[in-house]
Amino acid sequence: MEASQAVSAPVLAAYRYCETVTGQQARNFAYGIRLLPTAERRAMSALYAFSRRVDDIGDGELPGAVKVERLEDTRALLGRVQAGAVEEDDTDPVAVALAHAAGVFPIPLGGLDELIDGVQMDVRGATYETWDDLKVYCRCVAGAIGRLSLGIFGTEPGARGVERAPEYADTLGLALQLTNILRDVREDAEGGRTYLPADDLAKFGCSAGFAGPTPPEGSDFAGLVHFEVRRARALFAEGYRLLPMLDRRSGACVAAMAGIYRRLLDRIERDPEAVLRGRVSLPGREKAYVAVRGLSGFDTRHVSRHTLRGRA
Repeated sequence: MEASQAVSAPVLAAYRYCETVTGQQARNFAYGIRLLPTAERRAMSALYAFSRRVDDIGDGELPGAVKVERLEDTRALLGRVQAGAVEEDDTDPVAVALAHAAGVFPIPLGGLDELIDGVQMDVRGATYETWDDLKVYCRCVAGAIGRLSLGIFGTEPGARGVERAPEYADTLGLALQLTNILRDVREDAEGGRTYLPADDLAKFGCSAGFAGPTPPEGSDFAGLVHFEVRRARALFAEGYRLLPMLDRRSGACVAAMAGIYRRLLDRIERDPEAVLRGRVSLPGREKAYVAVRGLSGFDTRHVSRHTLRGRA
């Protein structure tokens, strides 16, 4: 298999750079990809490092026009990767690693174009009136990453319903992103961004936004959070149908990453106002437990049983 062939020194150095970026910056993502075989782990690190670069441009302090220019430069670099025009001795290690990964795995690199589109929506200060509007953004910045990752994971031969695997990967990305939006609602508000749909905010009296550590006066902030938590849980339930379609270690990776976010969702549900007081997170020991649980295959077996029961 090509994935098991020796990797040249320049490519190996590029992958090591990407793995360092991932280990330093991907607090939740890194717990999942540690469970993957070497080739898949390296490829996922390359994917993360490129995505991190795009996100950092959008989140940085540069003027909007400069951000747009840098995003287009990054899109041009992606075009070089897609065209096979990045050599092993290129000075950009992320491009070298991503180009190699795309030569080993059938990664649908167009998903990274979608990510750039989504970050450009951030730069423009886009807001979202309805959940359908927000889904467009979430599919760009998270659903696309799910589909890209599926290109690295692959699917099990003969898996039932495998034609829907990209759809489930996309939906799982939406679940993760909505959880992120809930967790970061205060931080985003301080940065001048509002992601939750305007019609949801109005329904629960939260249109004034979240500028402080307490909900808007007279609002039903807990009701808003519980409403969005239910939406995220439904997305997780649908997206988890992907797990039985993956091999054991890929399934463990996905179950670990998704499991961490589901536990974040549990914490947010128990104390909705916590997201206004600071960043909600899980301790390392709990993340490690989720990773071990994913490797055990418990979540995959649970989904398989429920899927078969639903067909009975």
